[in-house]
Amino acid sequence: MSDVHLDRGLWMVLASPFDDGLALDTASLERQLTLADSVSAQGVVALGVFGEADALTRAEQQDVVRTVTTASDLPVVIGLSARTTAVAVDQALSCLEAARRPPRALMVQVNSPRTEVAVEHLTAIHRATGLPVVVQDYPAASGVTVAGDVLVEVVRACAGFAAAVKAEAAPTPPAIATLTGAVEVPVFGGLGGVGLVDELASGAAGAMTGMSHPEGLRAALDAHEAGGFAEAHRAWAPWLPLANFEGQLRIGLSIRKEILRRRGVLATGRVRPPAAALPATMVPLLEQHLTHLPPTSGGTPWIST
Repeated sequence: MSDVHLDRGLWMVLASPFDDGLALDTASLERQLTLADSVSAQGVVALGVFGEADALTRAEQQDVVRTVTTASDLPVVIGLSARTTAVAVDQALSCLEAARRPPRALMVQVNSPRTEVAVEHLTAIHRATGLPVVVQDYPAASGVTVAGDVLVEVVRACAGFAAAVKAEAAPTPPAIATLTGAVEVPVFGGLGGVGLVDELASGAAGAMTGMSHPEGLRAALDAHEAGGFAEAHRAWAPWLPLANFEGQLRIGLSIRKEILRRRGVLATGRVRPPAAALPATMVPLLEQHLTHLPPTSGGTPWIST
């Protein structure tokens, strides 16, 4: 595999935690890094869509980057929320100014259904920063729907500096199968791992996503490496209801944050408006999910309550 490419496995997407006053909580961010290390994540993703990057000021984005490049040795991918090239370059340079060590790559959303526009966007960010890019296809967040053959063309045109593709255009398994059959760049699934087993069977290099219990993602990835589909299916089945529960539209972020709070990872489960808070009616169901999780392994210090 090219030195530009990300390692196969688990890349854990970090939430941006807030205190009771909705100020950025870097201590809770550091605890997420400890959790990522405890599950042997290959690296972490900061300022992703589920990291509420759009809800952070530039100074707060810099604080996030400063923290994740200081408090851990894990490789870091930094997400760029902007889709206009000049703004994305500005955001990237601002983040790099705060980094205490170079990030592994920048995650950049495909900003156009037209090959030449998307390639120009990705190339401009790479040239401005000198960093590889993770090509993110996530129409639910970007509002941009890209045809499969166009995405292949984009990735091929950027092959010299593409670290990975994050394929989050549903349905993800056929999209991943198309990509892995056409490009050499590793392709990762996301979306909370709901389609993880099928994505791995379709050629995915791993999972690049957030989950309140990344132990489940790790177990499924290790099982697939050891025994293919059948073992991954067996390992992921006990965790899938929780992944599905966390994947609910609008309230998924608040669910995940509340569970991380209950694990002692985050100080609060708060999200910044207009993100939706956890409905009180969902708390009993959340507690039901937690009581039906499999026991964790590997000596993780985090305990579900």
